[in-house]
Amino acid sequence: MYNELTKIDLQKMKEELDHRRLTLRPQLLEEVKTARSFGDLSENFEYKAAKREKNKNESRIRYLENMIKTARVIEDRSAADAVGLYDRVTVYLEEDGEEETWQVVTTVRQDVLHGLISKESPMGAALLGKKAGDRVWVQVNKDYGYYAQIRSIEKGEDDGSAALNRY
Repeated sequence: MYNELTKIDLQKMKEELDHRRLTLRPQLLEEVKTARSFGDLSENFEYKAAKREKNKNESRIRYLENMIKTARVIEDRSAADAVGLYDRVTVYLEEDGEEETWQVVTTVRQDVLHGLISKESPMGAALLGKKAGDRVWVQVNKDYGYYAQIRSIEKGEDDGSAALNRY
């Protein structure tokens, strides 16, 4: 399985990986050493906290390495009048009678609370390639789906402002 990422996604991941390996890792190792010197490890909260932070950093490093290794670089090849990556799309949700605006992004940069939806989410997948005025069916799961109408598309590009997800 490949992770579909943009060049900027990969660049951000490589920058974070370098920071975690070269800056954060030595700091966390030093914190573990210092906390270990406080004495009895069975009751040493500082030691346990330092180990936990070190392990979280190592886990994130492994995650980033795997994502980079399995990445397949993608580009937005949408038509000028169709929904593509990093476009802002205003959608009318027929069932709710409400309008929502989302920006379609790659999975590693999604943040629904800030209007960033993954291209692989039910809504993102339904929107990609469609045009303003189209009515789309959003299949949430095998038992539930709904209709939405695309009101407008504001073409965008990956400016790097959307942060990588933290897990």
